[in-house]
Amino acid sequence: MTPTVREEMKKAGFVWLQEELNIHGFELSHESYIGTTDKSELSSSGTVIQTFKSKYDVKDDNVISHLEFALKYDDLNLAFIKEVFNSIKHQTIEDYIKSKPNRKYPRIIGYLYEFTGGRPIDVIVTTTNYENILDSSKYITGNIKKISKWKVNDNLLGTNEFCPIIRRTAELSELLEWNIEGAMESLEHEYSPEIFKRASYYLYKKESKSSSEIENEDPPQDRMEKFIALLEQAGQKSFEESLSERELVRIQNTIVDPRYADNGFRDFQNYVGQTMRDATQKIHYVCPPPQFVDSLMNGIANLNEKNTSTKTIIKAAMVSFGFVYVHPFEDGNGRIHRFLIHDILVRDGIIPNNTILPVSAQILSNIGEYDNTLELLSTMINRKVQYDLNDSGKLSVINPSEIEGLYRFPDLTNHTAFLARVIRTTIQKDIPEELLFLQCYDELKSNIQSIVDMPDNRIDRMISFLHQNEGRLSSRKRKFYPELSETEIGKMEEAYVKVFAKQKNK
Repeated sequence: MTPTVREEMKKAGFVWLQEELNIHGFELSHESYIGTTDKSELSSSGTVIQTFKSKYDVKDDNVISHLEFALKYDDLNLAFIKEVFNSIKHQTIEDYIKSKPNRKYPRIIGYLYEFTGGRPIDVIVTTTNYENILDSSKYITGNIKKISKWKVNDNLLGTNEFCPIIRRTAELSELLEWNIEGAMESLEHEYSPEIFKRASYYLYKKESKSSSEIENEDPPQDRMEKFIALLEQAGQKSFEESLSERELVRIQNTIVDPRYADNGFRDFQNYVGQTMRDATQKIHYVCPPPQFVDSLMNGIANLNEKNTSTKTIIKAAMVSFGFVYVHPFEDGNGRIHRFLIHDILVRDGIIPNNTILPVSAQILSNIGEYDNTLELLSTMINRKVQYDLNDSGKLSVINPSEIEGLYRFPDLTNHTAFLARVIRTTIQKDIPEELLFLQCYDELKSNIQSIVDMPDNRIDRMISFLHQNEGRLSSRKRKFYPELSETEIGKMEEAYVKVFAKQKNK
């Protein structure tokens, strides 16, 4: 459906509210229109454009009627709803709720109004039928908390301090059905524990190196080793303890240059930017104002209370992306964000202890998609935020209350799908490749030993030389083995090709 055709149709729900209340900056994932046929299309930007027949149209074109319509048919967007509430008078909402206190949508609207920061409403609800806030067929839901005042089941994923929304898209549903534990168990059955142990050491190094490369950093070897040691400790503390300020400060102090170690969460405004040739700053992301940091981090730390049965990948996405968006430290946020993924996977037993999924390597291989995923929120914030930036690079946010909801109630649907894809590819490709390489390495080492009984270090070096040149010993490296005949070297080259053909064919 072209934009011109959409403009000719009557808007409904969130898209009507967006125009009527002059709410700007939001990228709605679902738009509703009233037309002559029922149909649904996907726009080039990924927005679902749905047309409803006239029988679905609201009776009165007012804010409350369209908000009810949006809750029935549009994708739930708590940050947008918070702005709708901020755009109308408290008395309007209170009168609407008190006129129909036992109906479903007045109760849901009343609860969401208070949940997103609205003033308490004095109302008496007499119905005994509790309504779910989220439809579990459309959204990932958390543990149910019964709200007796409104007679609703709060099955949201978080609290009012931090509450992501994750939609059950077709892609995400398919990704979540994939059996991670089964895939890992299959690998453990196929390869020996000794090879798994050796592979883990390499994968820890790979994760440490890739995580730094994502940040365009080249830390000294001692800090790389500290990060590896940190990865090896993942999953040993409880969910709440691992996300406490004390523990996160310890982690940050471990992985950054000591000169940039923090004593606690930041109490200053920071941002992610880029210095241009004229020394001005190009702002990519304005982090939450400092007055929101403690409560946002508390909301992330409390996610486990609402998600004891939630799939591990979803928890990992909420925590890790929530953390990186809060950016509670001056330095090290990106590496901690990726460490938290591993920490949750290990704690929940998705991957065995002393094993790691080098997700950073896959993120690095898909860095464009990773950046685009992070920009889903940062772009909306950049549209709405107003700030001053002085000559020394200090930034001050002018309209913190207008952007607060974006930080507290992000839609992490695409973030969760991205992480699920990364984890699946890591398990299906990266780990098997390393395990098979080590298996082939051991077989080749045994074969070379049978050709010439050389010391281990000489065999290891020979394999390294052969691997560097696709199974051939280069003329430059021939001088390192003057004691070997051409026939012996030829046999070793043949053995390499034969053994590593398995890796290419698998």
